[in-house]
Amino acid sequence: MPQTHPAIQTATTAAPVPPELSLEERLTLIDAAMTVKLDEAAVAYEVNTAHIDIEPVNLADVVTGPADTGPAPLPELYPTPVAALLQRAHHRLLTGGWCKDVLVDEDGARCMLGAIRAEAGGDNSLEASAVAVLLEAVRRQFGDDVDSVPSFNDAFATGRTPLRMVDQAAHLADARGL
Repeated sequence: MPQTHPAIQTATTAAPVPPELSLEERLTLIDAAMTVKLDEAAVAYEVNTAHIDIEPVNLADVVTGPADTGPAPLPELYPTPVAALLQRAHHRLLTGGWCKDVLVDEDGARCMLGAIRAEAGGDNSLEASAVAVLLEAVRRQFGDDVDSVPSFNDAFATGRTPLRMVDQAAHLADARGL
């Protein structure tokens, strides 16, 4: 005789519908789930790498700064003496720093006239010619109201414009063959 199994009755009631979640609630649930996954991954990483023998790294061997190579090399000089002097003065301002209100400040930075004077090396006529070309270049761009190179230099808070004018004066002197 065949065995008979009692019929299993299943409930056909529908699962209750969860209430609608707000965006903040959904984000909180996702955050919690991700935190659990990240914690599990961290534990798995620790377990998987626990047997690896490492020696501490000295950061001084890994992190290095730029090598101290000294000042940037002077570009090829203009062939004319006044233009070359202005180019050297521009380079000195770039590498040694720019200042205002004094020829040379306590850090060794120079104003426009101080840089020209240092690069002229005591040649007063060469210095005067370079200052004259510089003043002309300044007046071409800023008008005849500029009284002198030192007053122009001291009118600025940063050296960007004065340095640009020394470079333009070097181009002007070269174009004139000075």
